[in-house]
Amino acid sequence: IDPMDSYGMSKKVNEVTAQSFQRRFGADVYALRIGNVIEPHEYATLFPPLKEDPGLRRRITFSYIDARDLGQIVDLCLKKDGLGFQVFNAVNDENAVPQPNSELLARFFPNVPLSRTVGEREGLLSNRKFKEVLGFKEQHNWRMYVK
Repeated sequence: IDPMDSYGMSKKVNEVTAQSFQRRFGADVYALRIGNVIEPHEYATLFPPLKEDPGLRRRITFSYIDARDLGQIVDLCLKKDGLGFQVFNAVNDENAVPQPNSELLARFFPNVPLSRTVGEREGLLSNRKFKEVLGFKEQHNWRMYVK
């Protein structure tokens, strides 16, 4: 929302541009803020080091999206008409690290106020809107693939 670098700024500019197209032409535009996409074979190498160093995923707010769940999200968007312009966080339900939110928040975001209470495993980058508006149901939680 408040970009800190040119990459983030380019994403924001694209969303504002998309919203202007929606206002001008009336077509539905659903912007997806896609988390780090994880393919099934990547769980074995990318996730085990996070037990020791969750900070490896701090920049992306500990989020991820399984490629198969992302496919479901895109399918839900294609099948839904009439929402105008919407922005959705395309992420899985939980953070991609084993540490609870109480530990992550204290260590990495001690001065950031929360707008609501978050569960101990709930993703800090919320997919709540996607679940409520489009009916997303996570099918591939990382814990299914990492021991």
